[in-house]
Amino acid sequence: MAGQDRHLSAEHRLGTVGVAHRGVGAGEATKANLAWWDADADDYQAEHGAFLGDADFVWCPEGLREADAGLLGDVRGRQVLEIGCGQAACARWLAAAGARAVGLDLSWGMLRHATEANARTGTGIPLIQATAEALPLGSATVDIACSAFGALPFVASIETVFAEVGRVLRPGGRWVFAVTHPLRWIFPDDPGPNGLTATQTYFDRTPYVEIDAAGRATYVEYHRTLGDYVRALTATGFRLENLIEPEWPDGHTRTWGQWSPLRGRIFPGTAIFSTRKEPG
Repeated sequence: MAGQDRHLSAEHRLGTVGVAHRGVGAGEATKANLAWWDADADDYQAEHGAFLGDADFVWCPEGLREADAGLLGDVRGRQVLEIGCGQAACARWLAAAGARAVGLDLSWGMLRHATEANARTGTGIPLIQATAEALPLGSATVDIACSAFGALPFVASIETVFAEVGRVLRPGGRWVFAVTHPLRWIFPDDPGPNGLTATQTYFDRTPYVEIDAAGRATYVEYHRTLGDYVRALTATGFRLENLIEPEWPDGHTRTWGQWSPLRGRIFPGTAIFSTRKEPG
C-alpha cells in the first residue's frame, strides 16, 4: 500500500486524486503500474539508488544481501533472470559473480536507469521490457530466477507469473523472490507509532488502488496471504524450501517508506520465498 516514499511528483503527473479498494484486472493493472513506475523512476532512483548501489544484490529494506545470504547458491556459469529488475543492480552483481544475467522490467523509466548504470559500470547486462505475466524467453532456458521486490505485488495473477517462471526454468531450477510480508497489510503504511496498530483484516484481498478524477487506476497493488503464495507455488510445480523473514539488524537506522527500526524490531517487513522447480 502507499508508503512515505511514494512521490507527489508522480501522483501529480498522473492526476491521482484519491484511493479506492476494488477489483482490478490484468490489463488495467499493467497500464496503471507501467505509467506509475515510468513517472516515479527518477524520484525512486534519487531516493534509494545509493542504498541499492550500482552492482549490489540487496534483497530488502532490512539490508539483507545475497553476498551474505547465499539464497541463489552458486551462480557461476548459470543463466539468471532478474524479474522486476528496476535499475538492475542485482543483475550486475550476479554478472560480477560469474552468472549470465538478464534483467526484465515493465517500466522503461526504470530500464533507462539500468541502461545508464550499465554504461557507468561497464557491465552490459541485457535488458528486456516486458510484463512478468508473459516472459519473452524460451522454455527451459533459465537456471535461476529471482526478484527483489519486483513485479509480484503489482500483477493481477501470481499464478500466471509462477507458471511463466516455471516454463522458462530448467527442471530443478531455483525461483527466489522477496515481497512485502503479508502481515504488513493489516497495518497503516506508517513507519512511526501509528504503524503499530492493526486497522484492517488480513483476509481481505481487495486490491489497493489509487485513482484519477475519472476513477481510472493510476497505481495498483495486490495483497496475498502467506497461504496464497504457498498454494500458488504448489499449483505451478514449485517446492518451497525456505521462507526467510529477515530481522531488523542492529545499527540499521534507515527508514524506507513504512520500513523503520521501530516496526522492524517488532514484526517482519519482508518475506523471501526460496523455491525450486519440481523435476518432471
